[in-house]
Formats: sequence, C-alpha cells, structure tokens
Amino acid sequence: MKMRILGPGRFCVLLGVSLQLLLLLPDTSSTAATWSQSGPRLQLSHTELHWRNSSSVFWDRGVSGGYQALLLDEDRGLLLVGGRDHVYLLHSNSLALPTRTIYWPAATEHVEHCRLAGKNLSTDCANYVRLLQPFNKTHVYVCGTGAYHPQCTYIDLGRSIEEPSFRLLSHAVESGRGKCPFSPREPFTARLTDGDLYAGTSVDFMGTNTAIFRTSVHSSKQHYIRTEAYQDHWLNEPEFVGSFSIPDTHSVDDDKVYIFFKETAVESSQWDKRIYNRVARVCKNDVGGKRSLTNRWSTFLKARLVCSVPGPAGLDTQFDELEDVFMLETKDSQNPIVYGVFSTSSSVFRGSAVCVYSMASIRAAFNGPFAHKEGPDYRWVEYKGRIPYPRPGTCPSVTYDPLHKSTRDFPDDLVSFMRGHHLMWEPVLPVTRRPVFTLVNVSYTLRRLVVDRVDAADGRYDVLHLGTDDGQVLKVVSIPKENREPEEIILEQLTVFQNHAPILSMELSTKRQQLYVSSDEGVAQLPLQRCELYGRVCADCCLARDPYCVWDGNSCNRYFPSNKRRARRQDGKHGDAMSQCHNAEDGSESVELKVIYGVQSSSTFLECMPRSQQATVTWTVQPSHTRTSRELLQSEDRMVHMKRGLLMQRLEPGDAGLYSCTTLEHSFSQVQARYNLKIIPLQSMTASQTRASDPGAGGAGPMGRPGGPGSHTQRHTKHFRNYKDLHMVGMASMSVNEYCEQLWYREKKKLRQLKWKRTQVDNGKARVRRHDFTEETLLQ
Repeated sequence: MKMRILGPGRFCVLLGVSLQLLLLLPDTSSTAATWSQSGPRLQLSHTELHWRNSSSVFWDRGVSGGYQALLLDEDRGLLLVGGRDHVYLLHSNSLALPTRTIYWPAATEHVEHCRLAGKNLSTDCANYVRLLQPFNKTHVYVCGTGAYHPQCTYIDLGRSIEEPSFRLLSHAVESGRGKCPFSPREPFTARLTDGDLYAGTSVDFMGTNTAIFRTSVHSSKQHYIRTEAYQDHWLNEPEFVGSFSIPDTHSVDDDKVYIFFKETAVESSQWDKRIYNRVARVCKNDVGGKRSLTNRWSTFLKARLVCSVPGPAGLDTQFDELEDVFMLETKDSQNPIVYGVFSTSSSVFRGSAVCVYSMASIRAAFNGPFAHKEGPDYRWVEYKGRIPYPRPGTCPSVTYDPLHKSTRDFPDDLVSFMRGHHLMWEPVLPVTRRPVFTLVNVSYTLRRLVVDRVDAADGRYDVLHLGTDDGQVLKVVSIPKENREPEEIILEQLTVFQNHAPILSMELSTKRQQLYVSSDEGVAQLPLQRCELYGRVCADCCLARDPYCVWDGNSCNRYFPSNKRRARRQDGKHGDAMSQCHNAEDGSESVELKVIYGVQSSSTFLECMPRSQQATVTWTVQPSHTRTSRELLQSEDRMVHMKRGLLMQRLEPGDAGLYSCTTLEHSFSQVQARYNLKIIPLQSMTASQTRASDPGAGGAGPMGRPGGPGSHTQRHTKHFRNYKDLHMVGMASMSVNEYCEQLWYREKKKLRQLKWKRTQVDNGKARVRRHDFTEETLLQ
C-alpha cells in the first residue's frame, strides 16, 4: 500500500486563505428544484480546453469580428468565414494553417449616409457578411449589409482543390435587397436552391417591411415573388430562424421550401400579445396569381410549431421562442428529421428545450383544417366551409391535376380563398409530445444547434451539439426509455470562448469529425469526442455513455465499426460498468492512502473531485482504534460537504481516523480518495511556535539559525533541507514538535513566494486539482 504524508504547514499560513476561497463555492448538488437536471459528465473551462485537449484549435487572427456566417466545403476541406468587411478562407483540417482574406468594405458614400441616419459608425456602418451559400462547384454567393445598403456578389474558388483562387467578383456586385438584411443584428434566413434565393428578411432601412422573398440569382428571368406587405395575417412582426428545401414526392414540381420563424400571434388579442413559433411552406414553382396575388405567393401556408412540457390539468410549460433549427438528413430525402431549440419569453421562468418533429406531422398539419375568423366576436375558429379545388397550398403538377400547369392557372375562387386563409388550425406537435432535452435553472440560454447521427456498438444515437449565449458548447444525448420519459445526459460542457461571447454559428463536419463554432471573438475547431479524458479504466469509459467512445481493451478511444468485437465495451443505454467490464471493482486498494495532519480546533479540507458530476459522493470514516466505519451525513455539525471535497471545522481529537470518498453512478461505486487524518493537539502546536520565537529554547532562530548542540532541530536540519527530504524519510524518527518546527521555519522563509501564490489564486490561475495535489504545491 502506497502512503504519502501531508503535513500541517498549510494550516500555519495557507489554511485561512484556502478555506475562505472554498467557502465561496456553493454546493449545487443539494439544490432542490422542480426540474431534475444532472450535471455534465465532463466540464472544461476555456483554459482546460487548451491544456487538456490539444486537438482543439482556436482561430482569432481576423481583424474585424462579427463572424456570423460560416460555410463548410467538405469536398475541398475549406471553411469560409464571413466577418466585418472581410471574408476569410480557412482550412477545415486545421484552423491553425495559413488564412487567406478578402477585403470587402462598404462604399464610402453608404457609410456616410449610414452615419447621417443616426446609426453607430463603429457597430452598424460597415459591411457585415451575413450570407454565404454555395452557388455551384466553383462559386459561392455572398451578401453583406453594406452599411445599411445590402449588396451581393460571388466568390470564385476555381477548380483547383489544392490552391483555390478565392477572389471576389467586384464587377458582379448587385443589390442585396430582399436577400440580406440592412442591419447586422436582424435575424434572417436564406436558402439558395436551383438558382433561386429564398429569404426571410426586411427590405427597408427601418426593418418594418418584412417578407419571405424569392429572387433569381444569375438568371435572365429575374422574377421575384414575396408575401404581402403590412398584412398581419400573412406575417406579423416575424423573426426568421431557418429555411430548407425538401421534396414532397418523386416529382420535382412538388418540391417545397419550408421556412421556420417566430411572430406575434394573430390569434391572441391586442391586450395579450403572445409569441408563436411557426413553420411555413411555399411551392418552388409558385409564380403568383394571374389577376390577383400578382407577384405574391399563392401557395403560402403556415402552422404553429409547439414545444412544451405537459403539465397538470392541461397547463403546459411552453417554450415559445424558436432560436435555431437543424435538418437531420436521412436515407429518405423526403422525410428528414427536424430539430428545433427553443427558449422562453417569460420573465419568471427561464429555460431552454429541444424538440423533434417529423415531416409526416408537419405535412399532416398542412393537410388538415384551416383557421378562420368568424362570429360576433370575430374569433379564430376551425374553418368548416367549402374548400376550393385543387386544395389550397397544392403545387401545380401532374401528381394532382395535369390541367393546372402553373399557379396562374388556378381558379379565381382558390386564389380568393388563399388571400385570407394562410393559417392552419392544427398545430405541429413534437414526435414524443414533449422535448427530448430541457435545460432550466441555469444562467445561460441555448441559441444554436447541430445534430450528429452516430452509430455506436449498442445502437444508433442522435447527439446534440448546443451553443449557448455565453460562449459554451454542450454535447447532449437523449436515451429513449420504454413507457418512460427519455433520459437526458449532458456528456460535455465546454467553455469555448474566454470572454463568454454568444455562439453565433455552428457547422458540423461528419467527414472530419469536427465541430466549428463562431462568435465575435473568433472561430473554434473542436473534435466531436474527447474519449481520453473520461478515464483510464474500462469502468470510467462505460459510465461516460458517450456514443463516440468505446473501451477497446486498453484505453477509452473513438469507436470504429471495424474494431474487434471481443475487446469492445460500450453501454450507452444503461451505463452498466459491472456487466461490461469484467474486472470492475471499487478500486479501493489501488487508491493511494494519504496521511494528513490537522491541528486541534482548526479546520482541514479533504479533497475529492469525482470524475463525473453525475455521480453521488459519499464520505465514510473509520475512527482510530476501531474497526467499524460509518457514513458522514450532510446534516452533521462541523462537516461541510462541498463540490471539491469535505471541509472539517473545529477539529477534535476524536476526528482522527481513516476517511474514504466513494462515488456512486449507475449502481457502480468507486473509491476516489482515502485519507488517514491525524490530529495534532493544540498544546503541541503552541509549544512549537513558542520555541520558534525564542532562540534560547534550543530551537532554530527566526532566521533559521541552529540552536544548541543538543537540539533536535540542529540534528535534523542537515538531513531535511526541504519537505521532499522529509517526505522520503517519513515521520518515524521525528516527534510532532520537530516536524512542526521544520515546516514553520520553511514557511516564514518562503513568505514572499506565498504572497505571489495568493495573487495567482485570486486571479484564478493556480487551481489545485486532484492529480496535482502534492506536498510541494501545498507547502511552497
């Protein structure tokens, strides 16, 4: 059994400062809340992300900030980043490789006009690149705000994969109205498909004329179409979130574009304005009506998107602010899976949630009844009158009626019906009728979302990568349970950006297994897995329940389907380490027993940092001269259970004994730390300090001068010059007084170093961790 001796030196000088810092750390493990939420399995600060995960790369060499637009080219291995007055070309393999830059500022007259209009010259009057969309194999379509004068053009990448040309086509610059917002902060969405750009944005300086547009890009037809302006039943103060092109049938004439946004609900009264999430759709071959709805959508429909937690008596908790949407592609191109991240608008309750929707439920809502205003109080009710033929919202195609080859061929009664019936009566509900992930009682809000479908040894999982408004990225997996609510597991919580800048954009590379995250500070490249940080034994790897990771017989490593099946150990559904790891034990014999000394009536701290924040920590003590152990309860006086360990106050001689810290996770227990606590009587400590201040008492003087010939201090000084020598010899040949004297003089001699150490602790740069918790760290 290995033993290591920790002396009382920290009680002499460092204890007061250390305990004050520790007492400031709240114990969140015992916080009672209505919503149960387990902590992350792995939590890394910005500094730890650099230190413990060297494969993470941070790019901050841009000169502008405002990195809102990302475009990932998987085939070429390129990442385009749009910022203020610049477009950057990065290598997706490593952001550390040399960067190429295009300078694209706003015109001088537009900047001056922006300033004269009352906008901020430093934050508004610049060309913020908001849109990067692939146009073809060699060109990218790019749009910027242009100092409140939006403009668009192309970036030529050329055909060479090794050396892309990367040049801006200045001669092709065109107006960006209806394609890009005027403001750098206005939410908008755009999708370039089949040569047409579908965008949800405003088209005026004040941002009041908002619509869903379709404009032709680099085409001779130059035909545009939009929603009706200033008509609340079309759009009512919308904030656009995302848009996607999804085929409905095998016929391209039935293809539609789906737009996700949130708006002030027309269903609510003027005294009770509410925000509703919406999904709208338009046909890609819609060209408007012939005599009515000219250059206006004649197939525009919208339905409410609901994300809520069922409550008692039908009082559901609504997450009514749609923040981001991600479309997870499947083998069936007509039926991708829609993921949405939502927040709350309530000032009382703050939380975020992720809901999942099927295209079948979305199409069912659009094929259902329409909403209609009628009655003496003019309320919204289900429309039960005659519905024109063909059904409103249907695309003109041979699938439904070969006689209608264009929307201009639609009969007048259908066009007239579409002018006032855009809203569907039935809402779109999530697949499981509830969120797959909820996050409450935290100081941050989820803002961005990407999803990766992962094939693991025990099945297939959808792993959520979530960006927050304070610069963090969460990795989450939801485990479905039979006849029960799904189990939500936060695998990782990473502080990506040092100044907690909100996450602006995220791109996922399944080919390179990388996640790219942007904010105003820069762009980060994060690997999708950090298996080596979960632990070095099979049990830790299995308890992590990370679909990316598997125990391969030697280490916790990334899962590959080609790995040898006999050696693989993974259990994401249950995290049962006992069944997966044949040699799984509590590990008590392998844990180092540390001997630590405490001074009577003082305090000491026994550190125990569990490998997982999802584990339950239990402290047991076996008092000296006994063979029985008992559990230390949190209600016991003088014992304070904290996140980092056990704080013992006002030590008594009876506190001496063997202390063990054990964690329990998924019915698997592990011993994390063991201490042999010895109590130094108060009178012994007082006597050693008295001799330290009196050179004639036989001890060393204040400056370290040796005492008389017969003193113990003189006899041991030449052997124990530092604590390392004392540690190697042990306590067998020294009394407690001699031991304290050695440490007392050493600490006085190191007073200047100690002052520097305090400064480092105050700055948060000298954090003591479990595996760095050595004698020299404590006593220097």
